Amino acid sequence: MPTLELIGLVVLGALAWLWHDSLKARDAAVLAVRQACELEDLQLLDATVAIASLKPERNEDGRLALRRVYEFEYSDTGDNRRRGSVIMLGQRVLVLNVGLRLVPSGRTLH
Repeated sequence: MPTLELIGLVVLGALAWLWHDSLKARDAAVLAVRQACELEDLQLLDATVAIASLKPERNEDGRLALRRVYEFEYSDTGDNRRRGSVIMLGQRVLVLNVGLRLVPSGRTLH
């Protein structure tokens, strides 16, 4: 098998792995965001997340993993759109941010 064909197969295999790994990470992010929105009584808009960045990073074991930042939109009142984000390292959620929300009148913070 010529070298060029072998390199092509390796590249295609790496792209297939990246695609499959990205689908699993996105599914884990959507599940985490959906659960957080239910817990905080928020409405997840569009029922999905969008990739904002992707870069390699070392995990707690020192192994190389992909760090993905996903953005999503949610509503706390039903008539607005707010942005949130979730940071994933591999398939694990590192940070889930739904931002600041206004406290409805009649409700105290303590």
